[in-house]
Amino acid sequence: MTRLVVLSLGQGNLHEGFPVVTVYIGEADNPYRMKFTASLPASPAIPELYRNWQSLYLAFSHRPCLRIGVQKIGGIEEIDDNFEIEEAYITNVSEADIHDLSQQIYKLVNLWLNSVEFRKIEQQLRTHLKPYEEIRFIVETNDYLLRRLPWHLWSFFDDYPQAEVALSASEYQQPYRFHATTKRNKIRILAIFGDSQGIDISQDRTFLEKLSTDAEIKFLVEPKLGKFNDQLWQQGCDILFFAGHSCTQEKGYLQLNQKDTITLDQFKYGLKQAISRGLRLAIFNSCDGLGLAQQLQELHIPQVIIMREPVPNVVAQEFLKHFLAEFSQGQSLYTAVRSARERLQGLEGEYPCATWLPVICQNPAEPPMVWHTERQTERVYKVGSLVASSITKQPTSRYFGSHTFSRTAKPKLFVKHRIPVTATRRLLTLVLASVLVAASIMGVRHFGILQPWDLHSYDYLMHLRPANEKPDPRLLIVTINESDIQYQIHKKMNMRWSLSDQALNQLLQKLEQYQPTTIGIDIYRDFPVDPNHLELATRMQQNQHIFTVCKVSAPNDGAPDGVSPPSEVSKERLSFSDFVADADRVVRRQLVQLTPPLESPCVAEYALSFQLAQHYLNTQGIKWDINPEKNLQIGKTVFKPLQPHSSGYQRVDAAGYQILLNYRSVPSLLNIAQKVSLKEVLNDEIIPELLQKLVKNRIVLIGVTATSSPDDWETPYTATAPDTEKQIPGVFVQAQMVSHILSAVLDGRPLMWWWSGWMEALWVWGWSLLGGIIAWRIIQPLHIGLAIVMALLTLFSICFGLFTQAGWIPLVPSSLALVSCAIVLKIQPCSHTSNSKKRRISQI
Repeated sequence: MTRLVVLSLGQGNLHEGFPVVTVYIGEADNPYRMKFTASLPASPAIPELYRNWQSLYLAFSHRPCLRIGVQKIGGIEEIDDNFEIEEAYITNVSEADIHDLSQQIYKLVNLWLNSVEFRKIEQQLRTHLKPYEEIRFIVETNDYLLRRLPWHLWSFFDDYPQAEVALSASEYQQPYRFHATTKRNKIRILAIFGDSQGIDISQDRTFLEKLSTDAEIKFLVEPKLGKFNDQLWQQGCDILFFAGHSCTQEKGYLQLNQKDTITLDQFKYGLKQAISRGLRLAIFNSCDGLGLAQQLQELHIPQVIIMREPVPNVVAQEFLKHFLAEFSQGQSLYTAVRSARERLQGLEGEYPCATWLPVICQNPAEPPMVWHTERQTERVYKVGSLVASSITKQPTSRYFGSHTFSRTAKPKLFVKHRIPVTATRRLLTLVLASVLVAASIMGVRHFGILQPWDLHSYDYLMHLRPANEKPDPRLLIVTINESDIQYQIHKKMNMRWSLSDQALNQLLQKLEQYQPTTIGIDIYRDFPVDPNHLELATRMQQNQHIFTVCKVSAPNDGAPDGVSPPSEVSKERLSFSDFVADADRVVRRQLVQLTPPLESPCVAEYALSFQLAQHYLNTQGIKWDINPEKNLQIGKTVFKPLQPHSSGYQRVDAAGYQILLNYRSVPSLLNIAQKVSLKEVLNDEIIPELLQKLVKNRIVLIGVTATSSPDDWETPYTATAPDTEKQIPGVFVQAQMVSHILSAVLDGRPLMWWWSGWMEALWVWGWSLLGGIIAWRIIQPLHIGLAIVMALLTLFSICFGLFTQAGWIPLVPSSLALVSCAIVLKIQPCSHTSNSKKRRISQI
């Protein structure tokens, strides 16, 4: 049974310590993962001690057979200061010195990893791991020094003889793979033999040639860069092997031939192509390969085997010989590396610390490469971003794809990319969970439970829009405030509610002088004109530009009586003043048309705002009609009616013809249009030239703004508005509605729009799926939280961006789906594990 351990060191360094260290323990027989956290103290002595050891090692190992040498960069020979030691400097170095420093490093590493702060992780490892299990132990870090440390010296590995350490970058992902079109009976090895000046690499070729019966091997000896690159592009390979000079100087360098020293950047596209075609393992049997491994890990190669430091010929040859022998006989990559590495101990009398050199660099998103025999197959289990594998014994032949391996079959490398069964189940679980979460939320939304949240989000988005629109120049509002009422009383006018017949007659007379297009009186007049002011009655009867209001009976809204219209105005110029407010008394909808009840004293079918706007548009030759889709169309503009289920409105009463009101974004709703008071007009306080400019060819709205009037309404801006604008008089709402129609028809200002139910459901499911993917692919709760926050910010940005273009798409349901699915997918494995344990107990 193979176990997987990933030790993530997080942020920190050896000088300051590691405040959060996380270990993940994956089980190979199910997708359950355990996670534990602890910390590691600072150990500033380790870096200094390792640098001293490295200096002595380089000096002691500086012999002609060592696989280091002159680096030729850009055609100029340069000595690598990191690796070349002057001959005179070597005389003071002894094997005893290196051995002493090695023992000090051994003690310091164990003192550090056996610290009290780290003990929780060690105890959990020893609790959940068995000594006989094969363990892939991956250290996840980008710290250069930590990657050089001999992690295998930790006493923990003495008790687990089948455990081997590998290095991993902090970030990784699966590489893109081409679908294989042909199947190969043999694996392919591309062997590159670089510049061999001063070293012997002939034995490397001998060891590889022994595999020729089971592998297709392509040898390139001191190739030109172009030929090497062409080989990567033209023919896929499973293993890339390099022997020769190499080093690390910020980047990894390869001595490809006697003239060319190259970096991986110079053929990274060829490497990407090779990886996409099946390259799974790179072996650099050369010096100081950590720089090469780091660059290869950035290309997401599955596995790399390198030497941490400069390596003597004999050590490199012995490691390769034993590794190939173990690996080709069916041992896993990790056990083969540990076995070959430990066999180097016999050389440490002459080559100190030889067992420190070989190391695996692993991409945890990829399963380890296995050389299959007729008795061994590799089963791969993906746990989030971690991969665990197990070796299972099969006494009979095993079927792989279209190939059957019998007992007598030769060893073959199985490199075809397959989706593991467990990963497939998890993917199905992810899709199913996201669908169920989205369906549940859309079901709850369908019954109107989320409507208050949806409407509040609508208000918030409305408030966030930039207030960069100007007052509508086609409107003028004549207000009647408390001062105007007192003015009429002082003039001994016969008051009838807020506006006397005398004042109204004088106002209409003065306005008519300046030729307004339309006049709308947003004041109830359910009484006849005073006989003393019959001139007003005549004016209201004959002036076809004057529109008045009444109130339609609304028994369901607690207003069964309604308000009668003035008798002097014909039916064609009658309008209803009714607004449609939501449960929170906020006006978000504009009622354009309705069918009055038979018993209603007000029989007007069209709203005042529609009547005024349409009369104004008629003067410009623009008519309204009902198009074939039964929608109101004015000119070329179609006004989409609100349905019982429209975006955030669910199970709403959509009687009549209602549209969403796209408020004009002005700094203050009271500044929707220019306004003057009744007293200013009647007292001639406005100069005639200015009054003519304000009135001529405009729509004039007359309405009450006095605080004693009950005609105040809340808007989407109420929650964030100053106290003086928490509620605004109805005449300003009427002005918003008139401007809404005129701006859409004449200015092309967008009307509010929303998606169909299926489109909204698909949108919500997409965010539910994203939440599931975050929970599935990210391990640490903190990182999950950050990812969800970033996703929510992205969602909000998209919704707000579309809202500025008058699009209202689901924000609250999508947010709930994102978070809910992440929670469901995060707690689901616990239940799965519990069921797996129950099944195992039942089987026992």
